[in-house]
Amino acid sequence: MELPKNGKMMLTVASLILGVLFISLLKATGTTGPATRADTTLASLVQIGQENEQLKNDLAKLQEEMGKFQEGQNASKLVLEQLEKSKRNSGLSKVTGPGIRVTLDDASNREYSEEDISYYLIHEEYIRQIVNWLWNGEAEAIAVNGQRIMGNTEIFCSGAFIQINGTQHMPPYVIEAIGDVNYLQSALNFYFWDRLGEYQEQYGITRRLEVPTEPLVIPAGKIQQFRYTEPVKEAK
Repeated sequence: MELPKNGKMMLTVASLILGVLFISLLKATGTTGPATRADTTLASLVQIGQENEQLKNDLAKLQEEMGKFQEGQNASKLVLEQLEKSKRNSGLSKVTGPGIRVTLDDASNREYSEEDISYYLIHEEYIRQIVNWLWNGEAEAIAVNGQRIMGNTEIFCSGAFIQINGTQHMPPYVIEAIGDVNYLQSALNFYFWDRLGEYQEQYGITRRLEVPTEPLVIPAGKIQQFRYTEPVKEAK
């Protein structure tokens, strides 16, 4: 069916209008869509940059805290090392190392008169002399019958016993010292050590020196309780 002339014109105008609208829609989609995505991407990049900056700040703070912690750890380690060294120097820590062992014992022969009895016995003087010689030989630790010899250790006769660190001991008396073996042995080569050798020959006492192949183990001493003394406060 053939359209009237006015109808053809209206159809043409409508087609043109639809074409223009379609082109406008394509242009709008082509320009505004990517711009919107670009704006969104830019905003995301800005946010990521801000988050990275915050992470850098957090990392710097964490590194600062770790540095302080490490300094504290180093200080604590130094204090512990100094404390352990002080304990060793004062005889308050158990130690081990090479050294020598001296054994003194009374004579087994009991056929002697009351006048001669002192020659057949080990006296506290003998022990003190040997301990002093060993200190002179640069001993780093000494024990007598398992009692650590410290600055306040007493060695004296208490009747039939010899008292050391408040404990009573009977023979044999075993003296152990840690240090340079050669120095320790050389320190014993004095007149009194030879005299003990003479007592051994004449009266039968025991005077024996050993160099153990295994390391010696010397126990820690007891902590002294201070009741009357206190540190002097220095004036500022």
